[in-house]
Amino acid sequence: MKTAPSSSTTWSRRRLLKTVFCSSAALGLNLRPDGISAAESAADDQHWFALGDFGSMQPAQSAVADGMKGYVGRLGVKPKGLLLLGDNFYSKMTGGLKSERWKTGFDDMYPKSVFDCPCPAVLGNHDYHDNAGGELVQVEYSKQPGTRWTMPNKWHRMDMGGSAGKPLVTFICLDTNFRAVSGGRNKKDGKLKNSLIEAEEQEQLYWFKEELKKPRATWTIVVGHHPLYSNGIHGDSKPLQAAFDSLMQENGVHLYMCGHDHDLQHLEFAGKKTSHILSGGGGARVREPKIADRGPYSKAVYGFSHIQANEQRFIFRHIDANGKLLHEFEKRPDFSFSVTKVS
Repeated sequence: MKTAPSSSTTWSRRRLLKTVFCSSAALGLNLRPDGISAAESAADDQHWFALGDFGSMQPAQSAVADGMKGYVGRLGVKPKGLLLLGDNFYSKMTGGLKSERWKTGFDDMYPKSVFDCPCPAVLGNHDYHDNAGGELVQVEYSKQPGTRWTMPNKWHRMDMGGSAGKPLVTFICLDTNFRAVSGGRNKKDGKLKNSLIEAEEQEQLYWFKEELKKPRATWTIVVGHHPLYSNGIHGDSKPLQAAFDSLMQENGVHLYMCGHDHDLQHLEFAGKKTSHILSGGGGARVREPKIADRGPYSKAVYGFSHIQANEQRFIFRHIDANGKLLHEFEKRPDFSFSVTKVS
């Protein structure tokens, strides 16, 4: 079992829970039935939704999708985007570009009637491993006329939202399937597992550095499949930390969002600007976290995530499959944050 870092480098759950209690008592929040404070809504707010590890085609995927559709409907908002955090298609996907699962597992599951917006997607390990060339099929499908599926490359950038020609959020989408993360040999047949090759890893790293140098929106969110830090069964990833952690810190990335571990998490580390979010409860079997005292939030639960943003702050929420608010925090452009709900 992995152990948590010392209390000098991570935010303790006790400290954050105390902050939550004091903040909630002081604000006297007027909560709607969905658990969201009416006081938190502003006319210029824009909304994104996210889920990972969803493409199981099991009842849990449908339950989370239904919960998310109901939640969006109750809020009465028009999403700017639906972020797909990898493991988009588990198991065999016969037919490639013409597979029926594009309809059943994507278009019908997350319908345009609710999500009439781009759906930026990243690749997970199952997208590489379960179907030969499956990662290339997903990139190619982005070229289909009229599709909301947005994956023009294995790694890509989208500047979204905002007004008067100024974007509100820069999303930098990465392929985290490094050889040291998703590669190696299959335990069953001894064959090498598909992943990025060395040249791709280097090309992506150069591209990422260059994108961080360019002008960006008020908020920068980096999206991948694998976590840099996780309380879940896969634990922290030293190869991804070595590649990306200091770059995100030096260049003021507000949020790193991923999946891979089948749970919902929010991790903060003292002295780091970047909040680490894991949203892996989209439909594959959830698994209990292994680290309990590194927070502010980790829970094995089916669900999805909601980002509500304007120029002054963004509010991040984890929501369960019934549309219940589980966890919420607010972040500001100076990288300060406050947790307003933990359940």
